[in-house]
Amino acid sequence: RQQKWKSFVSTQAKMPPCDFVPEKYKSYPYERMQKIREQNISPSLRMYYKKPLLLHQGHMQWLFDYEGRRYLDLFAGIVTVSVGHCHPKVTVATQKQLARLWHTTNIYMHPSIQEYAEKLTSLLPDPLKVVYLTNSGSEANDLAMFMARLYTRNFDIISFRGAYHGGSPYTLGLTSIGLYKHGVANGFGCSTTMLPDVFRGPWGGSRCRDSPVQTVRKCSCSEGVCHANDQYIEQFKDTLNTSVPKTIAGFIAEPIQGVNGAVQYPRSFLKEAYQLVRERGGICISDEVQTGFGRTGSHFWGFQTHDVVPDIVTLAKGIGNGFPMAAVVTTKEIASSLAQNLHFNTFGGSPLACVVGAAVLDAIEEDGLQKNSEDVGTYMLLELAKLRDKFEVVGDVRGKGLMIGVEMVTDKDSRHPLPAEEINQIWEDCKDMGVLIGRGGLYSQTFRIKPPMCITKKDVDFAVEVFYTALQRHMEKAA
Repeated sequence: RQQKWKSFVSTQAKMPPCDFVPEKYKSYPYERMQKIREQNISPSLRMYYKKPLLLHQGHMQWLFDYEGRRYLDLFAGIVTVSVGHCHPKVTVATQKQLARLWHTTNIYMHPSIQEYAEKLTSLLPDPLKVVYLTNSGSEANDLAMFMARLYTRNFDIISFRGAYHGGSPYTLGLTSIGLYKHGVANGFGCSTTMLPDVFRGPWGGSRCRDSPVQTVRKCSCSEGVCHANDQYIEQFKDTLNTSVPKTIAGFIAEPIQGVNGAVQYPRSFLKEAYQLVRERGGICISDEVQTGFGRTGSHFWGFQTHDVVPDIVTLAKGIGNGFPMAAVVTTKEIASSLAQNLHFNTFGGSPLACVVGAAVLDAIEEDGLQKNSEDVGTYMLLELAKLRDKFEVVGDVRGKGLMIGVEMVTDKDSRHPLPAEEINQIWEDCKDMGVLIGRGGLYSQTFRIKPPMCITKKDVDFAVEVFYTALQRHMEKAA
């Protein structure tokens, strides 16, 4: 066994060493924590695993539970811990600011908001140089929708099916995953269009996406010519011609879909779609909540991988390494439309948040985390692709950098989602062997691997061997 704790599953995989020693857990017993959860916390806040984890401490890519057991975190608090749990540089900067000034609101100048705004916008291309700071991704996308409508004086906004842009009443209209939809009116002025998914969609195959690993589906595309892209663009035009007015407010898309399982589009799709949207008077919004801050490896921002410059960029999650902060970055002209009346955010751009955000940017640069995302992410994609070639139930391995999806199927020909109970067992087995991964996709059929960007190739070797063991166990049970 990898560790001394009794586990339901054993593996020969050796967990990489870690010098960090967690503090002794001193809070309520597990059973009392469970009871409080059941009685006092909303049941809408669902938990992972049959026996939910009670986590106690974190250090870089590692998490420790109440018994001291160590886990390799490959989900990073839902793609939020960018530079590592309790990263020393971010922790020290936060502690110093806590002793200096927590909060004034942004009606006064304080050093950190100006310093952070300059530092953040210096990383974005012209004319994206004006920032509005908020507290969450839903808030940021909510504000981006509002600004698009104010600026264009149009109303309708288009998003992809399978998109997740937030759970607020406003953004829920853009989110197009049934599990997040409640039985109340939402989506007025929001239209969805076909997702150009080259694995699960009607078109696409082995030459279409910007990833070290292509789908096993064959396609008729050739170098520089993507027939799948042409077909999906025709579907986008059909949406423009049938579902929205002649003038629109905008179009929002993630450079790689996150919650839907790291879904990628044909290489040229966003560039052509942006042009069509602008011809209709709309603006283009890039939701970088999961793809930003170097996670894709080759570029700092996901939109750069598509060779486009959006009109609005929304940022959250990895922006604060777990601290609640987010941002909308746009042009001076679009930002000015919001200044015609009062729009205020009490906590957006607080002294504490801005110091955290600046320290995160410093850590990304000083630790070389964008390059690490590219190197380690590419290595992991190629290693996972070997498992796809070995196991029929691994339908697709995709992604870029450390934003990876592994889609599980009954077989590669039908691409039917693997039944939930089978996926659940693989997932639970990985946890029991010390590896935490996420779930996504319309049927929760895709494993989401988006770890802190500080993970190493040795961590990858361990994780892939654990995943192999879980898949092997699944096949033996199925047989």
